[in-house]
Amino acid sequence: MKHIVIVGGGTGGIMTASQFLKKGNVKVTLLEPAEFHYYQPAWTLVGANAFNFEKTKRTMTSVMPKGVEWIKEYADTFDPENNTLTTKNGRKITYDYLVLSPGIKIDNSMVKGLPEAIDKGVVCSNYTDPEFTWEVLQNFKGGTALFTQAATPIKCGGAPQKIMYLAEEYFTKSGVRAKTKVVFATPGGVIFGVKPIAKTLMEVINKKDINVRYHHTLVEVDAKKQIAWYKVTKDPEAGGCVVMQDHSDTKIDETINFNNKDVEISREDGLFGIHFDMLHLAPPQTAPDFIKNSVLANEGGWIDVNIQTLQHNKYPNIFGIGDAAALPTAKTGAAIRKQVPIVVGNISYLISHDKIGEKTYNGYSSCPLVTGYGKMVLAEFDYDSNFTPDPKLKRLLIKDSSKEHRRLWFLKKYILPHLYWNKMLKGIDV
Repeated sequence: MKHIVIVGGGTGGIMTASQFLKKGNVKVTLLEPAEFHYYQPAWTLVGANAFNFEKTKRTMTSVMPKGVEWIKEYADTFDPENNTLTTKNGRKITYDYLVLSPGIKIDNSMVKGLPEAIDKGVVCSNYTDPEFTWEVLQNFKGGTALFTQAATPIKCGGAPQKIMYLAEEYFTKSGVRAKTKVVFATPGGVIFGVKPIAKTLMEVINKKDINVRYHHTLVEVDAKKQIAWYKVTKDPEAGGCVVMQDHSDTKIDETINFNNKDVEISREDGLFGIHFDMLHLAPPQTAPDFIKNSVLANEGGWIDVNIQTLQHNKYPNIFGIGDAAALPTAKTGAAIRKQVPIVVGNISYLISHDKIGEKTYNGYSSCPLVTGYGKMVLAEFDYDSNFTPDPKLKRLLIKDSSKEHRRLWFLKKYILPHLYWNKMLKGIDV
C-alpha cells in the first residue's frame, strides 16, 4: 500500500486527502498544526457586515477526512532524495508520494511600517481581520478612503477591490459618501486581466465615481501621518503629461490616474504619498519559509511544478497545488477545486502504471467579484486569460456572468459556502 503524505490542511490538502481516501488502497497522512479551518472567500463579506465571521470557521477535527492520519505539526525540511520530510519537532516522515498544499504566507515586513500599522487605527485588511475592517468602515466620517494592494502575488487578486465596492455603497447608506473620495491604488496597469470582466468593472468604477491609480507599488505605510507611500513604476513624464499633479489644468494621463480626485499628496525621495483617512490593503504575500528555503522551490520561492501536470519539475513523486505552487494563474479556492482531481488522477496513474497520466490543468481559476450589496460579476478564466464561464451557470438563469447579477450574489453568499463545506471538502467534484 502506497503512502501519500500531504502538507497543509487548507482547501487543497483536505480535498486531496478526501479524494484519495475515496479511491482506497492508499495510506494518507496529513500535516496541519492549526486548530481551525476557515472559509476565507467569505471574509470579503464579513468586512462589509454581510456575513457572520463565526460561520467561516470550523474546527480542523470536524473537516478532517475519516481514515486520514493527522499529524498536528509543522513541516520543516525536505529530503526528496530519500523521500522523507522532517517536522519542526524533529519527527521524520517517509512517503511514497508527497503533495504540497501549504498555502501562502502574509509577510507585512515587506512594506515599511506595515507591521506596526495593520489592524490598528484606520488601517485594516480583510486578509487578516475582516471584523476590524467593518469597525473601520463604521467609524469612517469622510475624507480619503484608500484601497490598495502590495506588488506581490496575493490570494484572490480581486479581493482588494471587492471590499471597496461594498464600502462605497455603505458610505452612501451611512451618509458620508458626499464628503468621501474613494481611491484605488494598484501596482497593475489594468483593473482586471480578463477583458470582458475589466469592461464591466470600469463601468462600475465610473458609476461609483472611484479614482483608480495604476502602476502604484506600495513601499511604506506611515500610520502616524496617515500616508501610503508608493513608487510609481510607469514613467510619469511619458507623453509630456503631468499625471499626478492634483492642482493643475494639465491633462492627466488616465493610464496612470483614472478619474482623478483632488486628494492630498506628498512627494519625497522619488516616492509619491497619498494621504488617507482610512486604508484597506491586501498585504504582501509569499510562499511559506519552509518552502522558499527548500530544494523544492524555484528561484521565486514557489513550489517548482509543471503547470499542466502539477508534478514537480525535478522530483516525479512530488506534486504541488494551491497558493504556494508556481502556477501563472490566480490563487483562489476555485483554482484548487480544479487542481486537486489532476493531482489525484496523476498520482493514481503513477501508482498503477509507473508513469504520469494524461490529466492536465489549463490554469482555470475563478474570482467572484462582488460589486455591491446584492451584485456580483463572476470572472472565470484560464492561463491565457480567456473568459471561460461554467455552463452550469445556466441553471441559475445567468446568461452572461461578466455582467453584474443578483443571482451571482446569492451564489457567492449562500451556494458556494454550502458546496465548500458539504461537497468540496468531502472530496466530491463540483
